[in-house]
Amino acid sequence: MSDDVDFDVIVIGAGVAGSVCAHQLAKAGHEVVLIERGSEPGSKNLSGGVFYCRVLDEVFPDFVSSAPVERRITRNVLSFLNGDSHVNIDYWDERLAEPANAVTVLRARLDPWLAEQCEQAGAMVMPGVRVDGLLRDGERVVGVRAGEDELRAHVVVAADGVNSFLARDAGVRPKEPQRHLAVGVKSVIALPRPVIEDRFRVTGDEGVAYAVVGDCTQGVAGGGFLYTNRESVSVGVVLRLDDLGARGLSSSDVHDHFLAHPAIAPLIRGGELLEYGCHLTIEDGPAMAARDLTRPGLVLIGDAAGLTLNTGLTIRGMDLAAGSALAAARTVAAALSTGDCSGEALGAYRTELERSFVGADLRTYGRAPKFLENPRMYGDYGRLLADVFHGIYTHDLRPRRHLVGAALGAVKASGVGLGQLARDGWAAARAL
Repeated sequence: MSDDVDFDVIVIGAGVAGSVCAHQLAKAGHEVVLIERGSEPGSKNLSGGVFYCRVLDEVFPDFVSSAPVERRITRNVLSFLNGDSHVNIDYWDERLAEPANAVTVLRARLDPWLAEQCEQAGAMVMPGVRVDGLLRDGERVVGVRAGEDELRAHVVVAADGVNSFLARDAGVRPKEPQRHLAVGVKSVIALPRPVIEDRFRVTGDEGVAYAVVGDCTQGVAGGGFLYTNRESVSVGVVLRLDDLGARGLSSSDVHDHFLAHPAIAPLIRGGELLEYGCHLTIEDGPAMAARDLTRPGLVLIGDAAGLTLNTGLTIRGMDLAAGSALAAARTVAAALSTGDCSGEALGAYRTELERSFVGADLRTYGRAPKFLENPRMYGDYGRLLADVFHGIYTHDLRPRRHLVGAALGAVKASGVGLGQLARDGWAAARAL
């Protein structure tokens, strides 16, 4: 390695992935700079998210107690939404509270806290700096260019998000097909804390997360979400780009349709809109993450590496970002210790990633994106479930049928057919 460097490692992007990676490398004694385009970490993130947070207990002991988190998710609701009905699977479990399994966070609060931990570990944090491109020496990445300035390092870690221009600049990621991407539209709505606790049946710092499928997207592949913060609710939709375009719908109109639904509107009634926005997200993480994620002198982590996972039951990104950051930090630290930051040495990142929970979960749920393309998920099955329960609970003076008979009658009327139902059930079992 050349001695003519400004830092051992340059990390681009002060989100969860970049901050965790920078923290670990600085803590290990390396000279690290963490560069963030926004005026401060978290300033350009759309606030809010469910963070499956146990991975950060490895980095920050007592993370949930010390970090600015909102609520511990102890209720998870899977909702099949139709135009005039909905069927909810409502799961509450106090075991999810301690140790905390998942928390809601507001990125405008979490990201500055993470950056502060990086500084305390010895990293330099540089907000308000836009990186324009990579510096190369032949095939090797040796630094970054920001305006007229150049910074050189042994390794550059790209944590610059879904639209990672560094990944494209390095030729690691081509322009993604629309089927790999989705647009998320979200509102953050303020509600008094007592109102949230009463409406969502939570107490203290406990919270609820809804995963919604069906009429929330007006048939577009994707889903709706709603989760509680301390004094606000985050609610919105995620819509696969290719299907949204094929149906000629507006993402903002679909979002507004969801918030006005009779099952959702009462939950946010009387609230004050704090934030509204949209952002690009990853729809087929397993396919994107299967690619090579390194070049000589360069490592991709988090969303820049395509590490997002949507199973329909959970949407995960931040925990995978943190896991990839830990794998990258171990790889980069080993490369720096030997003085070999070649493509082969940094290629060990793939091995680290594969043997972590990140690689294991991407393999386990590799079929989920394909399964979620099933159009019956966004209409037929929600109506079928509602018809089954309608057959059970409606009493119109006609003789009642046993549960099996009522269910079979609903299946027959749905037009899905028992064979198709069985095939879809088997596909769900394999994918989820």
